[in-house]
Amino acid sequence: MTPGLVERLSRWLRCPVCEKALLPAPPLALRCTDGHSFDANKRGFATLVPSNDRMVGDDAAMLDDRAAFLAEGHYSPIAAAVADAAAGGRAVLDAGCGTGYYLGAVLDAGDSVDALAMDLSPDAVRRTVRATGSVGLVADTWRPLPIRTASSDVVLDVFAPRNLPEFHRVLSDDGRLIVVVPTAEHLRELRAEGRAIGIPSDKVDAVIADAAPLFSPAAVVRVDFAMTLTGESIDRLVGMGPSAHHRQATVASGMDDGPATAMTVCASVDVMTLVKP
Repeated sequence: MTPGLVERLSRWLRCPVCEKALLPAPPLALRCTDGHSFDANKRGFATLVPSNDRMVGDDAAMLDDRAAFLAEGHYSPIAAAVADAAAGGRAVLDAGCGTGYYLGAVLDAGDSVDALAMDLSPDAVRRTVRATGSVGLVADTWRPLPIRTASSDVVLDVFAPRNLPEFHRVLSDDGRLIVVVPTAEHLRELRAEGRAIGIPSDKVDAVIADAAPLFSPAAVVRVDFAMTLTGESIDRLVGMGPSAHHRQATVASGMDDGPATAMTVCASVDVMTLVKP
């Protein structure tokens, strides 16, 4: 018998109040043995963000730009590298799922993969669940995650915030944390024009230092390629990430350079695989 929505969510989730397992309470609720109850959305996800949380996820405009840019295939080499790094995973948590592009690549490459798409943005989770068939969780990465201990054998963190102690907790002993970070060469042409924000040159070393002693690096794969982009694609690329806030500030100050023109842009990222020592 195929498990229903709340059964699939229950396999992943624990109570954000008492940290006990959340059990199915069909048709659309989850409840722990202490009586704390939470609704599941019929679209395929649960929202477990505390009412006093003031963090804000990506807005619809950013997600629209991201979906349109990624659909053009420009970042497909990154998606392929993420899928390779996650190969063999059977329980995959995407921590910062965005539009579901990278999780979709992992699911397309694997068989019988159970996945949980997590993001602070309900719109992001909704899109990912619809696109990938996973279940979803709206949660704040910076708080204790309402996810069961050792429930994942792969955690994806692609251009997303990292709560390393919590990632360590939710991973099985032989699990893998896949982290994607940009190198200093990433989008260098756009930074030269003032369209993209700066990137530190030591991102990989910083992640490894922050992760110790919880994680050790098992592999670092450099992915470099050139993208031939239209002006519209460049505007979408800038609008889909943190550089969007920079663009909004320049527009507000009257210093915006206007629409982008076509150019070749360098993409350069490191795909890191971290494991428990």
